[in-house]
Amino acid sequence: MRKDVRILLVGEPKVGKTSLIMTLVSEEFPDEVPLRAEEITIPADVTPERVPTHIVDYSEAEQSDEQLFQEISKANVICIVYSVNNKKSIDKVTSHWIPLINDRTDKDSRVPLILVGNKSDLVEHSSMETILPIMNQYSEIETCVECSAKNLKNISELFYYAQKAVLHPTGPLYCPEEKEIKPACAKALTRIFKVSDLDNDGILNDNELNFFQRTCFNTPLAPQALEDVKNVVRKNMTDGVRDNGLTLKGFLFLHTLFIQRGRHETTWTVLRRFGYDDDLELTQEYLFPPLKIPPDCTTELNHNAYLFLQSVFDKHDKDRDCALSPDELKDLFRVFPYMPWGPDVNSTVCTSDQGWITYQGYLSQWTLTTYLDVQRCLEYLGYLGYSIICEQESQAAAITVTRDKKIDLQKKQTQRNVFCCNVFGASGSGKSGFLQAFLGRNLVRQKTIREDHRSYYAISTTYVYGQEKYLLLHEVFPDSEFLSDADLCCDVVCLVYDISNPSSFEFCADIFKRYFMDSKTPCMVIAAKSDLHEVKQHYSQSPLEFCKRHKIPPPQSFTCNTADAPNKDIYTKLTTMAMYPHVTQADLKSSNFWLRASVGATVFAVLGFAMYRALLKQR
Repeated sequence: MRKDVRILLVGEPKVGKTSLIMTLVSEEFPDEVPLRAEEITIPADVTPERVPTHIVDYSEAEQSDEQLFQEISKANVICIVYSVNNKKSIDKVTSHWIPLINDRTDKDSRVPLILVGNKSDLVEHSSMETILPIMNQYSEIETCVECSAKNLKNISELFYYAQKAVLHPTGPLYCPEEKEIKPACAKALTRIFKVSDLDNDGILNDNELNFFQRTCFNTPLAPQALEDVKNVVRKNMTDGVRDNGLTLKGFLFLHTLFIQRGRHETTWTVLRRFGYDDDLELTQEYLFPPLKIPPDCTTELNHNAYLFLQSVFDKHDKDRDCALSPDELKDLFRVFPYMPWGPDVNSTVCTSDQGWITYQGYLSQWTLTTYLDVQRCLEYLGYLGYSIICEQESQAAAITVTRDKKIDLQKKQTQRNVFCCNVFGASGSGKSGFLQAFLGRNLVRQKTIREDHRSYYAISTTYVYGQEKYLLLHEVFPDSEFLSDADLCCDVVCLVYDISNPSSFEFCADIFKRYFMDSKTPCMVIAAKSDLHEVKQHYSQSPLEFCKRHKIPPPQSFTCNTADAPNKDIYTKLTTMAMYPHVTQADLKSSNFWLRASVGATVFAVLGFAMYRALLKQR
């Protein structure tokens, strides 16, 4: 909502502009009225909306046209004052004042106008018959108020309506000609309905309506009040209530009714609670709450965020197959202004046999977004209404900022759950195959992926000592002469060479010696395409000799040319190295070390699957 409100009073001389202002301030009609009142500021604590209000007077006798134009450009709302007993001042509203103001304001963001009929104490009739056609002609006119400075009639109401016209404008919400809410307003309210429909059944039941009411207005609705609301909708439309719950049509009708009855502050309260500004766009403050991330720290989703995302998945997985079909995914992202996930996501995370994103793949993609681009993650959570549904101050509450990696190394332990592995190798060495194998895809399945749908990332879970962790593989392009800090910043390095290509290992050796030989980042060499005939590498040392000399684990054989899903032991090893970078090379060569890590992983994986099946039965 606006930080303050600036009200300008204009009109013909002697209509009582200055008297209105002075009467408001002193609460009595002034004996002497100056040509123009000084600008006054009403403090926030004495206004109904708790917003400071500046009231500005205009005097033709004291001010130039240029000064008038400047005041018009600064005003948030303009009161055009006329005298109810002076026809000429009424005619001037349309012949002079409205055209003058419209010429000085942008057509797409017209300043709201209030028509003020002063001196109602001097006549017995109302000017409303004359004014109503004018109101119908100009949509920027918010309302008309008849008042009397002399009798103190409707003075505070006049300034309240002016303030309300700024803080709760009708213009963005409602089209008086069509007698219905505008498309942008309907779109915003539709998103709000979908976010509030916690079970995604297309209706707001009593619990959801009460949660919505409490969220927006800090008070639940009494059972009778709930029934009254639904009865109003039932009387006016046939499909507004279904199964004793409010449908989207009924929800939109209710807001149309609020606006038509002059209660648009109700609709604005809802819109602002869900993050919208005066232009019905989600605010930057709502989408991107402040989040401080010191250097060498990473970002992860916390437990509550995963619970929320699980509930979002469950609400859209209609057929309970633990995967999101294209239609289910489209429905999930209907609260977004655009489709955030492209076809490359399907080759970044685990998918079902139909190629649909699985439950695990869905959480993995969210984990990836949080790690790589936390601002984007905050934005996405904002669209889903995380802070509202989880009753948090902002989406920033969903994020854990990990401690500095240097502290992890000093303490020889980490609390992190996501580890990044950068994968290097010459063109054709098998890097892409290595990434896709992590997602359970053998060579046959990999060949079905379209080239323009390929991803340079793969993320999934691994288990180390019984702990579930995310490993993020990032394929780094080999054709760049210079590696950026982002290419070098990771928890573990994977150097992939093709055992059937004699020139393949030289690239790995060169990358290691140039960038990682003196770093503390653990490295692993992958002897890829191990199903093919191995040839001697055109390098001064064999891969095994190179690894021994530089005290890194021996080359690990790997192939994705298998009948079933490729073996995943190698990814557990990589995650273990990332988790324990301080472990000595002697330990890494020890079979007992890997055995301890992988046995814990197997036990946990079996238990995890059993628990997951139990959860499915409950669902």
